[in-house]
Amino acid sequence: MLVTSRSYAEYEAMFDLKQLPDSVLDCCAGGSGFTAEAAARGVDAIAADPAYELDHPELVDSVRRSLPATSGIIGEHGGSFVWHWYGSPERKDQYRIEAADAFLQDVAAAPERYVAAGLPDLPFGDRRFDLVLCSHLLFTWSDKYDRDWHEAALRELIRVSNAEVRIFPLVLQGAGDPIPWLPELLDSLEGVTHEIRKVPYEFQVGADEMLVITRT
Repeated sequence: MLVTSRSYAEYEAMFDLKQLPDSVLDCCAGGSGFTAEAAARGVDAIAADPAYELDHPELVDSVRRSLPATSGIIGEHGGSFVWHWYGSPERKDQYRIEAADAFLQDVAAAPERYVAAGLPDLPFGDRRFDLVLCSHLLFTWSDKYDRDWHEAALRELIRVSNAEVRIFPLVLQGAGDPIPWLPELLDSLEGVTHEIRKVPYEFQVGADEMLVITRT
C-alpha cells in the first residue's frame, strides 16, 4: 500500500480554499499535510484513510516509498501533464516531501486526528463537518471503482457534511478521460445542489475543475 502525500498549498489550489470553516474532513487523506496545517490554524480538522490501520513504522515506510511513485504515471503519460503551477518537477517533489514530513510529525503527535476509515462507510455522525474534501479518489479511479460505488461514496460524503463537499479532479488518472456517467450521477442526488467550478491548479491536462456539492 502506497500512501500519497500532498501539501497544504496544493490543497489550497486544488480546492480553491480561500478561508477554512470551523471543521473539515479530508477523505481519503493518505499522507497529506493538509490536516496538520489546518489544525495548526485552529480548525477542527480530521483525516480519514484505510491506511491509518497500519502500525506507525509501516505507515512511515509507505509514505516514504510513495514519494517517487507518481513518476511512473507521469512517465507513461508525459503529454498529459503540465508544469505551470509547480514550475518544475523538483518543486513538485519538494511540496510532496514537505507534506510527508508534516503528516508524519502530526500523526505521531496527534493520532486522534487520523481515523482509519474509507468510503463508502465513514464512522462519523450526520452533518459532522462544515467542509468535506476528497482528493484524487472519486472519478480519477473510475476504471477501478464503478458508478454504484461512486454513488454510495458521494452519498456518504454528503451525509457527514453540514454544508459543502468538494471533490478534485473530475477526470480519469493517466490519460485524463472524462467520466461519461458523471452528469447522470449528479442528477440522481437529492437534497443538494452541485456545481463544477474552475480552480487555480492544473497538473494533469484538463484536470482544472472541482465538483462542489452543497446541502440545501
